[in-house]
Amino acid sequence: MKWLRLAAIVAVLAIILYPLAWMLGSSFKGQQEVLSNVSIWPEHWTPGNYPAGWTHFKSVNVTFGRFFLNSALVAGLVVIGNALSCLLAAYAFARLRFRGRKAWFAMMIGTLLLPGHVLIVPQFILFRQLGLVGGDFPYLPLIVPHFLATEAFFVFLMVQFMRGIPRELDEAAKIDGCSPAGVFRSVILPLSRPALVTTAIFSFIWTWNDFFRQLVYVSETTKNTVPVALRTFIDSQGQVSVGPMFAMSVLSLVPVFLFFLAFQRMLVEGINTSGLKG
Repeated sequence: MKWLRLAAIVAVLAIILYPLAWMLGSSFKGQQEVLSNVSIWPEHWTPGNYPAGWTHFKSVNVTFGRFFLNSALVAGLVVIGNALSCLLAAYAFARLRFRGRKAWFAMMIGTLLLPGHVLIVPQFILFRQLGLVGGDFPYLPLIVPHFLATEAFFVFLMVQFMRGIPRELDEAAKIDGCSPAGVFRSVILPLSRPALVTTAIFSFIWTWNDFFRQLVYVSETTKNTVPVALRTFIDSQGQVSVGPMFAMSVLSLVPVFLFFLAFQRMLVEGINTSGLKG
């Protein structure tokens, strides 16, 4: 039974990792071999795909590293925005008492039922009327909403986490003279580190991999993020630089992998202690 279970796990792992292995192998294949050779590893190694992909945008005088910096900037600010705003909103819902708290919390949870693509048109109109679309820094529509606690999933996650923190700690802090802000700073914030790390990891991964919203709001080539830049390997005539595109796709996975690897222990801890089981 033990070996059967192990074999099943290995089989599932092989199925999951096959697309990644195929993409890695294809990043070393030539144009024709990618289309004709269905095996994972190439018959003729083409390491030149990596420098070719890195310098693919020399017509606009940038390398692919520019898009890594753009994505890192957007993802980093989104992580900061979600961590700060969602933590404050969660503290209000979980620990403070105010009129309509349950109704507002229910409305916030209800926003999880709305697909993001349904909201993209009204959001675009709103941001354009506010003068946030375009300009020298076109990332504002991608960043500003995350400083306003618009990610209901992360607020819910943190609320469930804070409900597991004993209220006796709040009472003890109040006896010592702490205000609600002091309780947040001295008690809730230090104990909420696992939930913050979970929020940071998912915020980074989702933002780094986001394609549609970044395509809508960012139009200048040199300010594109990594997912949009990968799409430009297909030109207007439908010609595809397949090998360089796969090479840059492999490199684009490295920051996500390293970010997850650095915080995976706290990610598991945050999910296990946030009460997502209900």
